[in-house]
Amino acid sequence: MKFKTNEDKLVCQSVIGEITSPLGGINPYRINPDGHSDIYPGVGGITYNVRIGDGACGLFADHVEPGVSISNFTQVSGQAGPNRALNLYACVGNMATVVSGEAKGAKGRVTGKHGGIDHVLLDFEPKVLEQLVIGDKIQIKAFGTGLGLAEHPGIKLLNMDPALFKAMGVKPLKDGRLEVPVTHTLPAKIMGSGIGHSHSNSGDYDIQLFDKPTVAEYGLDDLRLGDFVAIMDADATYGRIYKTGGVVIGIIVHSDCVLAGHGPGAMVAMASKDGLIVPKIDTKANLTTYFKKL
Repeated sequence: MKFKTNEDKLVCQSVIGEITSPLGGINPYRINPDGHSDIYPGVGGITYNVRIGDGACGLFADHVEPGVSISNFTQVSGQAGPNRALNLYACVGNMATVVSGEAKGAKGRVTGKHGGIDHVLLDFEPKVLEQLVIGDKIQIKAFGTGLGLAEHPGIKLLNMDPALFKAMGVKPLKDGRLEVPVTHTLPAKIMGSGIGHSHSNSGDYDIQLFDKPTVAEYGLDDLRLGDFVAIMDADATYGRIYKTGGVVIGIIVHSDCVLAGHGPGAMVAMASKDGLIVPKIDTKANLTTYFKKL
């Protein structure tokens, strides 16, 4: 289905970052809600065996980011403006090109944005991952900020390349709502870290999976990285809130977590405070499916 968008009015602009290093704390232990502590791989670096399409749950990990994590460490007048721009303007599906190091010229795509640590996440083929090293620079053609649907003003699109939206198979319904494929629906009551953020153009918020009856009811133990999910009774049009009747479409960007209040991260892709989004269960609603169409 072809939608009338404002794509011809959007700006395509370069943003850049470098591959980050994983981080370790002075106290390396992370304590789960049951009081168990251990040392887990976490954010950053090049993750060779976790990519979009892989399971987001059950790993011996905490907040692990699939593929490649980048940040821009440049300071302007003592401020992290370049990294804020990277995180605000990069959109899922944007083309990313390695511009330094052995893998120079290799192409990948943006898969998500992780708040708090403020990383942009990228996917590359395994042979490219083997060539990359921490510190390599990667430039992104940032395109998609401000994307809108002329005939559906009650639905906000965020953080998506226009080509990705076209690939999703969204369908208009006769009552003016849009049907959006998702792998899971879930209740807003289990959303945790990141809720209440003042905007949704970067970062994510976490799906808490500590309540086993809720996980079983909604089948959340098989969430995959890159899955599109529907968060019910929520809104994220101008910040992430609880809103009866609202619907948020999120993309799973990082793995499950052991820390209280955390879990697989959902980056906002669509939002409607008035419930103009109708989720349709489709097990193929994952970035791995849609990237093949780009």
